[in-house]
Amino acid sequence: MSLVTASGPESSSSVLPQVTELRLSAFRGARRVRVPMSGLTLVTGPAGSGRSTVVEAYEALSRLAAGESLRQVFGTAEGGPSSYVPRSAGPDELGRRGFRIGVTVTGPVGDVRLDLAVQAEPSLRVVGERLSDHSRVLLSTALRDPRRPVVQAEWHTAGVKAVTSGPLPDDRLATPVLPLRVAGSTQGQRQVLAAAEQTVRALRAAFACSPRPSLMRTAAPVGESRLRSSCENIAAVLRRTRGECESHTELAAMLSEICTGPRVEDLVTELSAGPTTEAEPGLVRAVLERGAAGRTPLDALSDAELRCVAQAFVLLTGSRALLDDSARSGRSVREAAQQPLVVLADDLDLGLEPHHTRELLALARRMGEEGGHVRLLATMEDAALAETMDGASVVKLGGVPVPAGGTPGG
Repeated sequence: MSLVTASGPESSSSVLPQVTELRLSAFRGARRVRVPMSGLTLVTGPAGSGRSTVVEAYEALSRLAAGESLRQVFGTAEGGPSSYVPRSAGPDELGRRGFRIGVTVTGPVGDVRLDLAVQAEPSLRVVGERLSDHSRVLLSTALRDPRRPVVQAEWHTAGVKAVTSGPLPDDRLATPVLPLRVAGSTQGQRQVLAAAEQTVRALRAAFACSPRPSLMRTAAPVGESRLRSSCENIAAVLRRTRGECESHTELAAMLSEICTGPRVEDLVTELSAGPTTEAEPGLVRAVLERGAAGRTPLDALSDAELRCVAQAFVLLTGSRALLDDSARSGRSVREAAQQPLVVLADDLDLGLEPHHTRELLALARRMGEEGGHVRLLATMEDAALAETMDGASVVKLGGVPVPAGGTPGG
């Protein structure tokens, strides 16, 4: 969906929209959890403290900002939408139970807050959404009639009428829909559109990196250009990006620190035996070049090493790894190199040696500092190691989640 860009000098600002705070007001086992975000944000805590919930909340907002429905985002979870409701959240007088999450996004128009309240029971729907800046509410929605599949929305106009109202679907985030409803004919409307664009751009720029070593050991179809969350097609994406960016020298140096055995001089790809016609493009594998020591297939690495390879590749390649076939022109690749990306990594240190984790975190910190185009939000079990990382925002979660209460829209 294309968003209308606000007119005026601020719209051409080079300031990157970035999420500066994630809020889990009442989401699964989290209550009033604030996660200040920087170039490197680490969430620690013992098992059961809700580490994974933080990444899950961010990914959910990202998918909603991209236009997915509530059912697509929350409906497929084990236990259904009700599993996102804090256990002790009692129903209100209408029998409703739900959850609440939100973010603050900074960018060309300053700080913008987005807060969302979702009803999970008796049916999945939005019951309240608020988009606001430092001085006013720019958009608000409320469920007025439970019998109708809409919410009543009001947005700032500052024209003949101070506020314009109208119905919007109750199964999607309203903020990315605003360009279809707001004309942008008044300064107030342009402020609403600029705030919505900033928020949507920041939230959509996220990638959940969940490497699955067992899948990464299989050859990938040559034609796949966009990296999957599981990183199972990393060889195909590596083959494409080798000629589009200069990060592979750094990646080889990183792998020399991570992988056991002789020094890694390069990470290359080779086509598997079989047809390579346009109709049957064949398969491709990734291989470590080790000079006189020969080659090591990527699938020969340990699970921990494969996870490190995938995470390092995403951090170094950024948005370029996410281009699809329709956006592979030279201009698109150059533009992608400047696009912000938040890498979401749950259990970053799972199965890793401490030196593996340190190498990854050092790389993530550097990428977050160099223009801030690639940032990392990761959960870790090793709280002591996280606290040794200079420049990182570390959020410690308690061992016993505090149950949330209240109504979905409270």
